[in-house]
Amino acid sequence: MTIGDIQQQARDLSARQGWANTTIAERVTFLIGEVQELAEEALLLAAQDSPADQAATRTRLGLEMYDVVWNLCDLANIAGVDLEAAFAAKHAINIQRTWPK
Repeated sequence: MTIGDIQQQARDLSARQGWANTTIAERVTFLIGEVQELAEEALLLAAQDSPADQAATRTRLGLEMYDVVWNLCDLANIAGVDLEAAFAAKHAINIQRTWPK
């Protein structure tokens, strides 16, 4: 599955659910909420010692990751951004960059 496929899935689900009129501001607000939920699960996972607890948290973390990616893709759709093209352009920039270690 490509990022373009996920962006299309977001477009399809948004249309099916009647979210086609969601504004950029609304989608950004939803995205921020999902990033917060992802952060909570990631920090919980980092603090857990029990393999059973970690497994359950890892499952929830994966679902939150999906929510973040979905909201990001929907935001891209609303804003008219082709994420595959944007990712390729930014990757081309990043491979030429160096960061302090």
